[in-house]
Amino acid sequence: MKALRAVFAPGYVGLVLLFLYTPIIVMMIMAFNQSELYQLPFVFDLKWFRALAHNDDLLEAAANSIIIAIVNTLLSVTLGTLTALALSRHHFRGKAWFELLLLPSLTMPWLITGTAMMLFFFWTGIGRGLHAILLGHVALSIPYVVFIVRSRLKAFNRSLEEAAQILGASAWQTFWRVTAPLLAPGIVAAALFAFALSFDQFVISYFLAPIGISTLPVEIYSAIRKGFTPEINAISTLIILFSMGLMIVFARLSKFAGEP
Repeated sequence: MKALRAVFAPGYVGLVLLFLYTPIIVMMIMAFNQSELYQLPFVFDLKWFRALAHNDDLLEAAANSIIIAIVNTLLSVTLGTLTALALSRHHFRGKAWFELLLLPSLTMPWLITGTAMMLFFFWTGIGRGLHAILLGHVALSIPYVVFIVRSRLKAFNRSLEEAAQILGASAWQTFWRVTAPLLAPGIVAAALFAFALSFDQFVISYFLAPIGISTLPVEIYSAIRKGFTPEINAISTLIILFSMGLMIVFARLSKFAGEP
């Protein structure tokens, strides 16, 4: 039985990974195929990357997505981390209700959330635009950041903060020299998640984007409706390689997987 499990387990995991990554690998390979219609045999060519360099709509949409994702990450991580600290370190009236109200935002369909935000922004005069998309992404990201950072806080050793204060450190010094470094893996993980959530967000961006301005997911959707082009494969390949490289570097430098 042990020999059977030793053969079955890696085979099963390999099949799952093959199921997950085969479509992505095929898309990346076809980004280098000369044919526009995925015709075989495969002929290596960088024509779609050269075409991408002159596709102003895709590049502008990608720039919008990157800027919104970066600003969203900074705002949502700051607000979410402070919220997590407040919920974990302080007791106040209505705390249980605050914690409970964070859960529906995680489970509510994004279609409903996007519709509600669009109606609310029109009603309040905020309207549609990149600023509205940013507000929507921040509202969507904060609950995820709160739960990720709180999971790190649950394993946090408060005696280290007490020791620093006994040795004469102020509350500000204790936070920056003890609390923040120990929370850093959770904060970085929350930041990566918030960035990915914002960069990949389609529904809320679609509802809040004005005419003539869009993010990359919305632009890709519009391009597919008009007629698919391998330039989408090219920009998707660049995004995948960048994100995978970023995650590998983070894992190597932080040793996040091996920390308690």
